[in-house]
Amino acid sequence: MSSKHFINDPTHLVSQALHALTLTNPNVALDAAHKIIYRRPSPSSSDQQQQVSIISGGGSGHEPSFAGMVGPGMLSAAVAGTIFASPSAEQVRRAITSRVDRGRGVLVVVMNYTGDVLNFGMAVEKARAAGGVPVEMVVVGDDVGVGRAKAGKVGRRGIAGTVLVLKVAGALAALGRPLDEVAAVARLAADNTVSVGASLEHVHVPGRGVDADDKLRDSDDVEIGMGIHNEPGSGRAKKDLPALVATMLAQLLDQGDADRAFVNVTSNEVVLLVNNLGGVSVLELGGITAEVVAQLADKYGIRPVRILSGTFMTSLNGLGFSVSLLNVVNTGVGVNMVDLLDAPSEVAGWAAPVRKETWEARNTATRDADDGAGQEVQPSGLKTDAAAATTVLTRALESVIAAEPEVTRYDTVVGDGDCGIGLKRGAQAILKHIKDKPLTGDAVVDVASIVPVVENTMDGTSGALYAIFLNALVHALRTASAGDASPQVWAAALKQSCDALSRYTPARPGDRTLVDALYPFVEVLGQTGDVREAASAARKAADETKGMQASLGRTVYVGGSGYEEVPDPGAWGLSCFFQGLAGQ
Repeated sequence: MSSKHFINDPTHLVSQALHALTLTNPNVALDAAHKIIYRRPSPSSSDQQQQVSIISGGGSGHEPSFAGMVGPGMLSAAVAGTIFASPSAEQVRRAITSRVDRGRGVLVVVMNYTGDVLNFGMAVEKARAAGGVPVEMVVVGDDVGVGRAKAGKVGRRGIAGTVLVLKVAGALAALGRPLDEVAAVARLAADNTVSVGASLEHVHVPGRGVDADDKLRDSDDVEIGMGIHNEPGSGRAKKDLPALVATMLAQLLDQGDADRAFVNVTSNEVVLLVNNLGGVSVLELGGITAEVVAQLADKYGIRPVRILSGTFMTSLNGLGFSVSLLNVVNTGVGVNMVDLLDAPSEVAGWAAPVRKETWEARNTATRDADDGAGQEVQPSGLKTDAAAATTVLTRALESVIAAEPEVTRYDTVVGDGDCGIGLKRGAQAILKHIKDKPLTGDAVVDVASIVPVVENTMDGTSGALYAIFLNALVHALRTASAGDASPQVWAAALKQSCDALSRYTPARPGDRTLVDALYPFVEVLGQTGDVREAASAARKAADETKGMQASLGRTVYVGGSGYEEVPDPGAWGLSCFFQGLAGQ
């Protein structure tokens, strides 16, 4: 692992790399403030308006994914985070609402990492809540390196096979197909793709210290199944290339391995992608590709119809590679997946070169507006008593603030100690907001006004969960009939919001998360219409998380028996809010 770099400032490095794409591909422009690479609007035609826009992205360090995939035939925009960290929901929202054409709808494709799914999901829900933008989201998890048992509810990570999904979806969108077809074929490609990686070393992130405890660096082992952020895989071993490839192909293709048999590759047409993680020489990658192709034919009778070998999704300068197989199946829309992979594209990260005509056009058009920001929410006609609502909400928020010491104590035992402070900060900000801008008595307007307060003051996973939930609540309330916002109306909207939240997190009751308090409150409110009974159910469920083994969140990694002594901090804090609502 080399810790020497030509650019040691990671922030400067990311911004310069994004700027460089605008120098090497005239098709694209950069929103530098939000780290968005996007297709320049055509100055002389409306061709881009005739197709679905596709947005992807993730942490930097995986180049040419994703910014290098922006251009005709693939992505409409890519959103970049810092190195190995998800971009924020605001960055993604900006891309959806202001940096792509939305006339035919927007497809968001993201790899299955918690931060990416939550932040991209929050932006999708926000776009839906704003109305007028049809948006679909596809999550790609193609990595078999971590099997079902270890991955649990989190599921498969996304790695290089994601690029095949982007190419298929981008080519179909370029044909002018509707959003539902593009999203369906993208999901189909994702469901039929399997990948696995391997590396001889971990990588060093510029600007960070060297991990003195990195055992892989000091051995001649290979990490089999390594992820693209230095994550461990299925194990380490000393293997030469033939033995290593044999192990990797077995993980991809052995239907007897119940832990990893995610796709039965039985199609007459299979596409092979051998991807360089960044530090393998072109010469050596050629040798690896030859070994993979030979073993596919000799041991499995698979002769790929297309063989792609190169650098598509890296882990900085990772000394490793990954193998992806796409099981080509009927798309159901009259276009073959292989034809979509063969379709022309004009992007830096795919094989097709930029056309001469594009260079000579010298297009300098950009997009500078933010059409999605500051839009006034229109009244819905769903009425509440503003004075009573202010009293109840104030009481609930003050209950959360008062509970901060005990929530912090609980989180110190089973987490990193910031849950209580985060809840208190959000509650104080909302209190200030409703004092400065009193509630109007329109349910949609009032909830929508609180959403940006939560987004801007509550960070981390819980902040993202609350923001997604509230954005979905705005959308659900907007669909309700005008009239009084009764407990039944709120219960129905809250249930829809729970359903929306479930699309972005696998958390369910019993996983020791804030969901343990949320779901019982919504369920009992729907059954009884009684806020006091619902709050009591939430408090009881939160208390019952004491002794519950965590399935998600940082508590999973914290050792000891603390979880037996205290309830889940997030669930307890939310139950305090509900207690305040009920005046208990």
